[in-house]
Amino acid sequence: MALQKLTFYRGTIINPLNDRKCEYLQDGVLVVKGSKIKDLLSYQQALTTYGKKMTEANLRHVKDSVILPGFFDMHFHWVQDDVRQMPKDSLLSWLEKYTFPTETKFAVKSYADKKAKTFFAKLSSVGTLGGACYSSVHEHAIEAAMKYVKGDFVIGNVLMNMNSPKKLSQTEDESLSLTKRLIKKFGKRHSFTPRFAITTTPKVMKEGSRMADKAKCFKQTHLSETPQEIEFVLSLYKKFPGFENVSSYTEIYQRTGMLGKRSLMGHGIHLSQKELEVLRDSDTAVIHCPTSNAPLEQKGLGSGLFDFRRIEKAKVRWALGSDIGGGPFLSMFDVMRSFVDQNLEKGIKGATFTKALYRATLAGAEILGVEKKTGNLSPGKEANFIVVPLQGLDSGNAEKTLQSIVSKHAVSRESYEEMVNLVTWQGRVLHDSQI
Repeated sequence: MALQKLTFYRGTIINPLNDRKCEYLQDGVLVVKGSKIKDLLSYQQALTTYGKKMTEANLRHVKDSVILPGFFDMHFHWVQDDVRQMPKDSLLSWLEKYTFPTETKFAVKSYADKKAKTFFAKLSSVGTLGGACYSSVHEHAIEAAMKYVKGDFVIGNVLMNMNSPKKLSQTEDESLSLTKRLIKKFGKRHSFTPRFAITTTPKVMKEGSRMADKAKCFKQTHLSETPQEIEFVLSLYKKFPGFENVSSYTEIYQRTGMLGKRSLMGHGIHLSQKELEVLRDSDTAVIHCPTSNAPLEQKGLGSGLFDFRRIEKAKVRWALGSDIGGGPFLSMFDVMRSFVDQNLEKGIKGATFTKALYRATLAGAEILGVEKKTGNLSPGKEANFIVVPLQGLDSGNAEKTLQSIVSKHAVSRESYEEMVNLVTWQGRVLHDSQI
């Protein structure tokens, strides 16, 4: 067996640890051995520790750059890449006008394969190496996504059995038999994915949840994104036998077995205290999508501001997501900026870039249960990291450096998608703009 070579990456290193703390090395070295991170130390320490092992041939000095862990985008729809910058007025009308017609195109297998190849290469290039993804209803579309994705992702095909366009509608039996096949084929990489309660019958959610739980698969859907959505959901479900007295959107998912440790609820903006307690007691995670929920003038759907302090006070787990295509840009840097800026605008304290980085990296890994192997730059974990240019002088401080990196691109949000120079996954380079 050949010896694994050492590779040394020298630059400013920011390693997120929690909401309030990042490890910060102004002139640091990330030591990679094979697919793993062997060490994280200052340049002077690296000289002492590795001496002649660190040579010109195996040292990559990413001068005036910052090394960060790869991102986790915990809620996005890969099949909505083409609608992410379409005009928006409200969630339900945007789905009807743009999203559903776009998703019908994925019925053509060659189209789905071509789109998947392009999209997931683009996703890697912006530094997203993990998360939770929604596909369309079509079996070959999720197969294409699984084929091209690189990183720690769970992916599910949306389930649509009612109140859906004819070309995207499935019968209950079709949904359940497809779920069974995909769990058998992809195992824990598959995520059971009712689109939301508006489109999915109680039978499908109950029986599918049981299948997912038995296979230890994740479950994901949307919850309480807008007041109009909540009102519509309750009016529908109160007509189903056994749901006549249902009092909240969360209770619908509770009764259908959708909640739990491996459950991801997208948005969760408009929740009562009782609902938060149900989510906490079931250990369900909420995924916040600030760019999607942002006001219309910020290219969002105007769904409202996520109250992260209230969520944390209730001890509900949460992480960040882009919600492509409700969110307009793929880069998690834009999502981090939106989270900080929206709260700052409202005078809400605590929404720091340090918190945003943690919630866009390690928090997602923790929710997916892969934090022991990825999510930050701790030694022993996979070498999943990105390199971005440092804007201006190194401040010597994680929060200020992150602010400097992110703020530079705020005036032209499209540029976030071009700012990552290097992406490495399991020690292999996926993207290198310097070549």
